[in-house]
Amino acid sequence: MSAVMAVAMVAGPLVGGYITDNLDWRWAFYVNVPIGIAALVLVLSRLHLPKHRAQHRIDWAGAGLLAVGITALVLITTWGGSQYAWGSSMILGLVGVAVVALALFAYVEPRAPEPILSLSLFRNRNFALTSVIGFLVGFAMFGAISYLPLYQQTVQGASATNSGLLLLPMMAGLLVTSLIAGQLITRTGRYKAYPVVGGVLMTVGMVLLALMGVHTSKLSTSLAMLVLGLGMGFLMQTTMLIAQNSVQQRDIGVASSASTFFRSIGGSFGVSLFGAIFNHTLTSSLTATVGATAAAKLTASGASSISGAAGVKLPLPVLSGIADGISNVFFWATFLAVVVPVLAVFIKHVALRSGAAPADAGDGPDESASASASASKSSVAIAETADVH
Repeated sequence: MSAVMAVAMVAGPLVGGYITDNLDWRWAFYVNVPIGIAALVLVLSRLHLPKHRAQHRIDWAGAGLLAVGITALVLITTWGGSQYAWGSSMILGLVGVAVVALALFAYVEPRAPEPILSLSLFRNRNFALTSVIGFLVGFAMFGAISYLPLYQQTVQGASATNSGLLLLPMMAGLLVTSLIAGQLITRTGRYKAYPVVGGVLMTVGMVLLALMGVHTSKLSTSLAMLVLGLGMGFLMQTTMLIAQNSVQQRDIGVASSASTFFRSIGGSFGVSLFGAIFNHTLTSSLTATVGATAAAKLTASGASSISGAAGVKLPLPVLSGIADGISNVFFWATFLAVVVPVLAVFIKHVALRSGAAPADAGDGPDESASASASASKSSVAIAETADVH
């Protein structure tokens, strides 16, 4: 999974850069149509799952309340301090909506026959830790690395297409370490050390990227991205594997989706908050170098508009402002990254499933001893999937 994701994360910016340089911007969205059709055909023609009839009750109330609460939080981080003042009625209203929606979600879920996210899972130490780690990784990683192409295009003068290629060291590092970690986990059954090592490498990568400036070479930037990618490779799939292996058989699906959910939400928050940090730092830097009036004119249409023309040589004060803003983004991302290895230390090792025997983290709910024959077969299949990671 990590290998496929690494290839896609390289191909995506590369194709997107080519589209930006050579085609209409709408093709950035049109390109998903043939890809979506191909994926749909592949699933319909090749995915054959055993059919078991079962009656389920969808947790519409929980899903709706969670969506409303998370959307309100994302809007707060996106609009706060930019479109609206932090103390404005809009932001305070969104705070109220988020608090009420999430409070109702916490009230509804324990009473739902089939909750979309059972809150009892958070009593499982490994699930709770990997959820927080996933959120922090998404926050620091997706929020911060979204600014690497901006830095490469404006400060280092790369084209949009080349900036996609320049992300290759990070994705190569992710690909290599994810495959190594998967092989070692399969052979030894041990996994606790990998999130710790990954968190340390991720922190080092963030520190190196925070040191970037106007005159940083492409080689130095590539080495920093390589270190960051090496750390991400030890974290991305390993944390999901730990969550899956630490919960009861019936909760494996929820554990998988929750890992992706928290990482995605962290990324949404990271993009929003780091965007605010970048804009504030850029405005402050330009104000100090060219004056408040000129800074206001330059950022009137948004800070990103300054760097809109790839390949155009910008004045040194503007380049310095962009470099300072991006460096500050990675500086704050470091404080999030450093928490990851600290939390990973407290992960409790649970032996990988090798059949129908349940995994028990020692602090989660007990698995029933009376499993059916079909559940046993499902357990073996799931165990094989987890080991193949």
